[in-house]
Amino acid sequence: MSEITPDLVRHLGVLARIQLSDAEVERLTGQLDVIVDNIAKVSRVATPEVPATSHPIAMSNVFRPDVVGDMLTSEQVLQNAPDAADGRFRVTAILGEEQ
Repeated sequence: MSEITPDLVRHLGVLARIQLSDAEVERLTGQLDVIVDNIAKVSRVATPEVPATSHPIAMSNVFRPDVVGDMLTSEQVLQNAPDAADGRFRVTAILGEEQ
């Protein structure tokens, strides 16, 4: 039994403030009806005995351990900066005087 009717699609269009033509209403009625039917099928199968899954294959952490490596010196970091002062990048102020 179809739950989605053209009148319901028009009503949803009004609620969403979307102007729909008659052709769009007919197309969306069919598409939304298929979506609702598929959700109903999944709901019938999803029982407490069936565990919820987010991935079909078990996922594992793929991060490498944190290891301190070679680091740049402050001078190396700032050597190509357009402007620097006191060992820091110097940038144009973007906040007003009240900050």
